[in-house]
Amino acid sequence: MVDNIELIMRFHPVGGEDVSVLSADFGGPEEAVEAIARALDGRRGLVLTHARYNREANENGVVINLANVVSVRVSKTDSDATGQYL
Repeated sequence: MVDNIELIMRFHPVGGEDVSVLSADFGGPEEAVEAIARALDGRRGLVLTHARYNREANENGVVINLANVVSVRVSKTDSDATGQYL
C-alpha cells in the first residue's frame, strides 16, 4: 500500500472566501478529484478523516458540505498556477 500524500484542497463557495483544507486521505490529486466528483454527483458531503483546516497543527475529521461550492482546486503545492478544477 502506498502512503498517502498531503494535498491542498481549496474550496470556493458561492459568495464566500476560499477555504483551504490539507488532507492525507488520498494517494494523489486524481483520486481526490474523483472522490469530490462522486460526492457532488451523489449530493453528499465530502468526508475527510485526516484533515487540517487552514494549516492548523492538529489533524481532525472534516465533513465538507459541497452544496454551495462552485469550484475546487486540488494540488500537491499551494500555488495559484497549479491544481485541478471541477
